[in-house]
Amino acid sequence: MSSDRLQPLNLDPSGLHGLPEGWVWKKVEDVTYAIPVGRKYDGKAVVPSGLVPVIDQSLLGVMGHHNDEPGVQASHTDPAFTFANHTCAMRWMTSPFSCIQNVFVFRGRHGMSTLYVYYATQGRVVLEEYKGHAPVFRSMFIPVAPLDEQQHIAHLLAALDRRIALLRESNATLEAIAQALFKSWFVDFDPVRAKSQALAPTGMDEATAALFPDSFEESAFGLVPKGWAPELLDTWISVLETGRRPKGGVSGIRAGVPSIGAESITRVGHYDFEKVKYVSAEFFAAMRSGALRSHDVLLYKDGGKPGVFLPRVSMFGDGFPFETCGINEHVFRIRLKPPFNQPFLYFWLWSDAVMHELKHRGGKAAIPGINQSDVRDLRIPTPSALVLNRFEELVAPLISRIFNNSKSAQTLATLRDTLLPRLISGQLRLPEAEAVLETV
Repeated sequence: MSSDRLQPLNLDPSGLHGLPEGWVWKKVEDVTYAIPVGRKYDGKAVVPSGLVPVIDQSLLGVMGHHNDEPGVQASHTDPAFTFANHTCAMRWMTSPFSCIQNVFVFRGRHGMSTLYVYYATQGRVVLEEYKGHAPVFRSMFIPVAPLDEQQHIAHLLAALDRRIALLRESNATLEAIAQALFKSWFVDFDPVRAKSQALAPTGMDEATAALFPDSFEESAFGLVPKGWAPELLDTWISVLETGRRPKGGVSGIRAGVPSIGAESITRVGHYDFEKVKYVSAEFFAAMRSGALRSHDVLLYKDGGKPGVFLPRVSMFGDGFPFETCGINEHVFRIRLKPPFNQPFLYFWLWSDAVMHELKHRGGKAAIPGINQSDVRDLRIPTPSALVLNRFEELVAPLISRIFNNSKSAQTLATLRDTLLPRLISGQLRLPEAEAVLETV
């Protein structure tokens, strides 16, 4: 899939436009050299966490980790970038790493900024069919500025990417804080355990601690805080529905109303704008379901390999990713009745026990996935309204900050994607680009 940020691929220098004085057209193979990657890893040789990441061909780029010697030494002073032969995914690397088969690693030759080459080539070869694309990558021409301009252009674009990365890292921290609070209160029952032992709950004021019971009771699902016996989720559902797909399918042309699909159900504050699809305004207006409201929780409902279903949950709101959008037939939109709130629902669906149950139910279906009954038959703990309200008071501001950060990150990404092809082609000079950044 191509992107608006990318200049056209050109393998024939006769059709290339003029460049500023001192710039030249050169093939990628003439300005880079390939780095040996050492041992090539596979899924059987990696672990979920470790010292050395293993770069694969996915957009996320990391398949797993290992604790052996890295295949490639990289650092901030000696960086490198990767190119995936079949998917064309690229990744900037400033720390040691290893690769799977068909991931190539490059650095700029003498007189070339490796970071400039990374930006000049990023995404210009795109996946149109599943085949080896590295020969095309090496054969394409890119504009080459004098070294000092290369460095300044790369520095400007990298500054935008660093800011985007910081916003996303902040979001990961905010979500982790909210998730830890949910787990402490509603999975591990830390405040109740402390009070049952005549202890003051840690990290909690007296007024909040007073909202929790001081003992447990037996339930069909084991010991639970007194008065919190699980009930059918169906009792508390106010909305559980999917969207629809037009007869002619969705469109990648940016016209109409965005339709959220399964590929964009990741986490709160995440959205893959490269994969957005659209339905006509008329179709959207005619839909009886699938129109999103702020803070709707979305659950990926079907798909995967036979016997394997991997549910994913997201929540959109506060105008992110769009002010108005819908969902397609692969996504459930869920809202609960008060006193339950949407942040509670989001973190509850992500909890280990619920994920395990959804995987089990979806994996045993003839076509992997879950239906409405699978969701309605889940059992949800029923804390008091006061506890639920207090959780929302603490977590809702974190969720809002995540949405605001996500919108800021997308604004910066759009700016970067606008500046990149114009800077790399010499159509926009550095003083003009820096003036744009100061304005933003």
